[in-house]
Amino acid sequence: MSVSLNNQLPKFSLKKIVTLDDPKTAVEFLARYSDISKIKIKDAMNKGAVWLKKSKGKPYRIRRATATLKAGDSLCLYYDENLLALKPSPAKCISDQKRYSVWFKPAGLVTQGTSYGDHCSLMRGVELFFRNKRKVFLIHRLDREAAGILLVAHDKGAAGKLSRLFQDKSIVKHYRAQVLGNLAQKNPEDTIQIPLDDKPATTVYQPLDYDPSSNTTTVDIIIRTGRKHQIRRHFEMIGFPVMGDPRYGEGNKNTEGMKLKATRLDFKCPFSGNYRVFNIS
Repeated sequence: MSVSLNNQLPKFSLKKIVTLDDPKTAVEFLARYSDISKIKIKDAMNKGAVWLKKSKGKPYRIRRATATLKAGDSLCLYYDENLLALKPSPAKCISDQKRYSVWFKPAGLVTQGTSYGDHCSLMRGVELFFRNKRKVFLIHRLDREAAGILLVAHDKGAAGKLSRLFQDKSIVKHYRAQVLGNLAQKNPEDTIQIPLDDKPATTVYQPLDYDPSSNTTTVDIIIRTGRKHQIRRHFEMIGFPVMGDPRYGEGNKNTEGMKLKATRLDFKCPFSGNYRVFNIS
């Protein structure tokens, strides 16, 4: 494996089967078969970039450098120096309901990690917040570029009940966005019903304020369906793209990032029976 001129390793993956003659700890094994220092290997392991597969079972992340290996084990390192160097803003716990918790995800944080690591994910942040004493089940997601409120379950039963609320459309999801153009001039309130990916999609919106200096409108949004990039695609389709959206729209660049935030969740708690409203400013 060659090292680039700026001393940064290119993104790569390394998969090896452990033999009887190999070192029996993860860090020593990876140090033998890669050009990476043990310090960097330990950092990659801590950030979720190393996976172990036993002869039976699925691959899983290992984080301890001294994890013991056996002949026949398969060890895989997914190394992306740029990703490992990232230090995203952490998620914040809004409310701990024991069987589930409510979180604010800042823009730039993904909800779930990849093979190359999970330190930039909401899931890992939740695990660390609870000191790995609670399981973490994602119920729904937000785009990496978007900020906002998310539910996380802590047992399979809670995950099932909360997931059904989303499936039954029993959770009302509120968003706030800044879009390009004078949306209030078009309609004070309206509903976008344009199919996405050959499936029905409904977005309800209400313009709040128009800023002529930036030619942008702040708008409150409720989505009745949950299609991929639904808000971003719908507003681009009607000619009012979300400001800062890196994928949809023209003339909507924004140095502060994408102006889309999930602001509120309303639902009847399946455990207490009480109607709950969780919101952020």
